[in-house]
Amino acid sequence: MNKKRNALGRGLSAILRNPQADITNSENSASNKSVSNTSEILIENIQINPFQPRKEFNKENLYQLSESIRNLGIIQPITVRKLGYDKFQLISGERRFRASKLLKLKKIPAYIRIANDQQMLEMALVENIQRQNLNPIEVALSFKRLIDECNLTQEACGERLGKNRSTVTNFLRLLKLPAEIQDGLQKEQISIGHARALVSLNDDQKKINIFHDIVANGYSVREVEQIVKDFSDTNYQRISKKSPIKIKEPIPFSYQKILHDLSKNLNQEIIFNRNKKGHGKLVIPFKNDNELEEIFNKINK
Repeated sequence: MNKKRNALGRGLSAILRNPQADITNSENSASNKSVSNTSEILIENIQINPFQPRKEFNKENLYQLSESIRNLGIIQPITVRKLGYDKFQLISGERRFRASKLLKLKKIPAYIRIANDQQMLEMALVENIQRQNLNPIEVALSFKRLIDECNLTQEACGERLGKNRSTVTNFLRLLKLPAEIQDGLQKEQISIGHARALVSLNDDQKKINIFHDIVANGYSVREVEQIVKDFSDTNYQRISKKSPIKIKEPIPFSYQKILHDLSKNLNQEIIFNRNKKGHGKLVIPFKNDNELEEIFNKINK
């Protein structure tokens, strides 16, 4: 068991470069003849990796990659494992594989490796995390699968990827955000800095309210950190939701903070409408005369 763990502990690059895991290596070849490090494999004999964490592939990017392959060829071979006679399964390089199929190529250069299911999963996850164009939620989900399905600690997960344990922890915390905010992070409506500031709040509805105001008013990360600090122990009422008129110009943060402070002091919802020229209304609703009198008393203080 320790021997297996040590092998996995070397990470993706070490596993893929290990001659003992190379089925094209002369010592592992049935013919005992020296062979090339790569082989040309029929694309129709290659199965998609069932452990691939990424399910969506941008079509435009695939077409761009296919044009690059048409002009320059495949510079980096894909990596596969052998399932049986002339049957292979992808370990890494699915974008190159898909782009080659778009070109209707018959063969593709490949490294052939030996890997069991757990190694396949770990290789796919590690490669997925190391991709530079993943959004933070995709990275966090890959971290979680690596920990849960490969039975790793956060520290061991970080070691696999050359990252600090705190980095792994911070990404995993993003999965505690409500689904609506996670979706906004994936769509780049907010940044990872905004998301990390919201994670520290305990109230999900408060997180969602602030999230919508970030999207509506373009708050910076520093401004959101200040909002989180100011409203950590009190309710935060979403102002962007209350405005019956769509605000085309972002409300300055200083105004937004004043509105929230006023709402907090009066314990009342504040409706704020403002157009491009700065004209608008500030409305404080009330249900009855007693509530109105209470508002007046608080203002006079």
